[in-house]
Amino acid sequence: MTQRFAVPRLLLTLSLLLPLLAASPADAKPPRKHPSHPAAQAADAPPHPLTDDVDRAELARFAGELSASQGWDLKDVLPALEQAQLVPAVQRLIQPPPAGTAKNWSAYRALFIEPKRIAAGVEFWQANRAAFARAEAQYGVPAEVVAGVLGVETFYGRIMGRFRVIDALATLSFAYPSTPAGIKDRSPFFREQLGELFKLARREGRDPASYLGSYAGAMGLPQFMPGSWNQHAVDFDGDGHIDLINDPVDAIGSVAHYLAEYGWQRGMTTDYHLALPIDTSTRARLLAPDVRPSFTVAELTAAGARLSPAAQEHAGLLAVIELQNGDAAPSYVLGTDNFYVITRYNHSSYYAMAVIELGRAVRRAVDQSGSPAASSAPSIAASGANAQ
Repeated sequence: MTQRFAVPRLLLTLSLLLPLLAASPADAKPPRKHPSHPAAQAADAPPHPLTDDVDRAELARFAGELSASQGWDLKDVLPALEQAQLVPAVQRLIQPPPAGTAKNWSAYRALFIEPKRIAAGVEFWQANRAAFARAEAQYGVPAEVVAGVLGVETFYGRIMGRFRVIDALATLSFAYPSTPAGIKDRSPFFREQLGELFKLARREGRDPASYLGSYAGAMGLPQFMPGSWNQHAVDFDGDGHIDLINDPVDAIGSVAHYLAEYGWQRGMTTDYHLALPIDTSTRARLLAPDVRPSFTVAELTAAGARLSPAAQEHAGLLAVIELQNGDAAPSYVLGTDNFYVITRYNHSSYYAMAVIELGRAVRRAVDQSGSPAASSAPSIAASGANAQ
C-alpha cells in the first residue's frame, strides 16, 4: 500500500471506506492486544500515559532500533515515546465497520458535494489560482482533481484533526485494538509511520509531540501520513521549507506531485458512465478486478456492457466500478488509469468518485463566477468523463 492512510479523516466511522493494508517492518515484535472500543460506546476513557499499558522495555527496544538505523542518540527518541499518551478514542475510531454494513454512494456523495464545501472550494481556488495552474502545468494533474482531494480530506484546511500525532501513532503502534477475524493488524504500519514522524520532526527541528492531525496520524491540508510527507511532499513555493499545515501552495503542489508519482497520465479522463449487462455471472466477472483497469473496450462490448461514445474511443484498459446505494440499485462507472491513481491516495472507489465530483462542482462554480480558472485546458468533466 502507499504510505497515505486511506481515510477521509472525519468519515471512517461512516463505514464507507475500504480498510488499508500495511507493510510490516522487519523485526517488529507483535504488539500487545487491547480490548476493542466499539463506536456505540457512550464515552471514551480519557487519554493516559502509554507506559501504563505498554512495557517500557518494548518502547526502549523500538527507540533503540530507530536510533541505530538513523544514527541518532537514544535520548532523542526514548523520552518522547515515554511521554506519549494512549488514547482510547483512537483505538475506537480505527475499528473497521461491523460486518455486513451496507455502503451507500448517494448518502456518501451528499456529504461532500454540497453547497458549503463547494463554496469553500471556490474561495480556496480563487485564492490559490496561480499555484493550481503551476501544479497542473508541472505535474499534469488537473486543478479540479487537486481541489477535490483537498476538499474531501479537510474541507480546504478547516478540519485537519486535533489529535497529537505522536499519541495517535504510538497508540496504534503499541496498543492496537483487537481485530475481528480476517482483518489485518496494522500496527506494523503505524510503527513505521511513528519512525517517519521522528524523521520529519528532526529534519524540521520540531518537537515530535507538536504535530496535530487525525486519529490515524495524518497531517495537514492533504492529510499526509509522516512517510508520505517525507517521500512526496514538495516545497512548491520555494521558501526552503515544506509546510503542509499552513501553506496551501505547498499542499497543492504536494498533492499533484503525489498523484503524478503514482502514475497520473496527463490529458486522460478519470471515468465514464456505464450500463452493465443483467447477466449475474458476467457482471461478477467484470467486477472481480475491482478498481484496477483490466478490460479493453472490445472486451467490455463483447460482454454486453453499454459504453458511451466517449468511452468507446478510450485507448487503454478500463475498470468496472460498482457504487452501492443501500437498498437502491447500484451505480456503475468505468474507471481509467487515472481513476486508479486517485485510489492510491485512498483505497476506495467511493472516495475517488467523491474527489472527482467535488472537483468538477468546484470547477463549474469557478467558471460560472466569471473568475479565470486555474488553467485554460478543458476540465476533466468536459473531456469525456461521465459522458452519457
